[in-house]
Amino acid sequence: QKNFCIIDAAMNDLPRPAMYQAFHHIVPVTPRSGATTLVDVVGPVCESGDWIGRDRELNVQAGDTLAVLSAGAYCMSMASNYNTRGRAAEVLIDGKAVHLIRERETPQDTFQSERLVK
Repeated sequence: QKNFCIIDAAMNDLPRPAMYQAFHHIVPVTPRSGATTLVDVVGPVCESGDWIGRDRELNVQAGDTLAVLSAGAYCMSMASNYNTRGRAAEVLIDGKAVHLIRERETPQDTFQSERLVK
């Protein structure tokens, strides 16, 4: 039996695990007490390679927020709009200060450079 934790981030947001089997720590933003479950953390796109972390011990429930650590720099530069998904927001955590350094892309952002041919 395999357990999956499906998150809203996908391989287009964090391509390094799918491309290089890169490891990123994945932790609940608000930890829960109690038993953990061994899960594969996967994204919602229709690809078998859409995984963010394999065999992770997590105690999570639907609606929980997870942090994928050390995902800056190269993850954003490698991110894409695959499946017409807007790129994720970027947040910088400096000690106890949290800074939004890039807004999440909207559908308007995604389609702004496209033109219809008549």
